[in-house]
Amino acid sequence: MVSRAPDDPDGIWVYEVWRSEADHRASLEHPAVQSLIASARPIIAEMPLRIEMTPVGGKGLPDGAT
Repeated sequence: MVSRAPDDPDGIWVYEVWRSEADHRASLEHPAVQSLIASARPIIAEMPLRIEMTPVGGKGLPDGAT
């Protein structure tokens, strides 16, 4: 999914949405994903617990949702 950041006119958020919890868990078994998560932990740790975004596109976004 791609969303606009409401507090930054130049900011965008790109994030994954999973079909199921099982699919998400399976993705976490991949060594490249584990490495990426490890390197991103410092960034993730500084993120707020809640972020409001405005979806603008992405696979699976319902028609008319933007």
